[in-house]
Amino acid sequence: MLRQDIALEKIVESLKNDQAVQAVFLKGSMGRNEQDEHSDIDLYCLVHKEQEESFLSRRLNHLQAYRNIIFYDDIFIVAPQMIAVFDDMLHIDLFTVTPESFVGKDFIKVLYDPEHLLEEFRDFQGLTLSESEYQDDVTDVAWFLFQYKKSAARGNDIWAVRMLTNVMYHLSRVLLHRYAPERAQLGLKTIEKSLPESIVDELKQIFEHITPSAHRKAALQIKQFVSKELDWIKLHFTQNNQIISLLRKMLN
Repeated sequence: MLRQDIALEKIVESLKNDQAVQAVFLKGSMGRNEQDEHSDIDLYCLVHKEQEESFLSRRLNHLQAYRNIIFYDDIFIVAPQMIAVFDDMLHIDLFTVTPESFVGKDFIKVLYDPEHLLEEFRDFQGLTLSESEYQDDVTDVAWFLFQYKKSAARGNDIWAVRMLTNVMYHLSRVLLHRYAPERAQLGLKTIEKSLPESIVDELKQIFEHITPSAHRKAALQIKQFVSKELDWIKLHFTQNNQIISLLRKMLN
């Protein structure tokens, strides 16, 4: 049994005894049954809206049902999120959601749902990009190539590298939208598993050159690569022809 499973067994048992908790489920690699011994735990609690604040104050106690915590932080991105690292170096993110704040992206694995409240959210599972998300990623490929051009011209090599990594982040989602749309939200982390081997090899070569001394070669490789994909990108880009014009300008 993986330590992740041992941790979940103890933490979920603690959460079941909290009257504010309506359901407990996983997202991320464990929600998709893709976990390994290195996986983090993305654990979600669905709670009563009127009891949310009181539950937030008890999260640390629930997590400590597994073992001692050496680091934790409390942040808010899409929901209240407690980040914790245990003394065995296992990392967990505990998200707190209500029926009103639930976000349906990614797949879920239900661990506790006595009232079957999660059934209504199953239709929202998935990792595909919406049309607007795809359009945004294409826009950002063009925009960060433009920003790279200015940084490289200034001789600001470190910032130029950052601009190219931004390009590659958004380009990875565009490529997945074409070749593996059911995985597109995962972006760079699934490239090696989800894209054709020939494309992965090209992308690795690009990343080899995204350095302060070699970024100009990487930029040329990116332009050559995107040029080969441009017809498909244009075919599926229906909103803003200005962006395609800018992208084409950056490729020339």
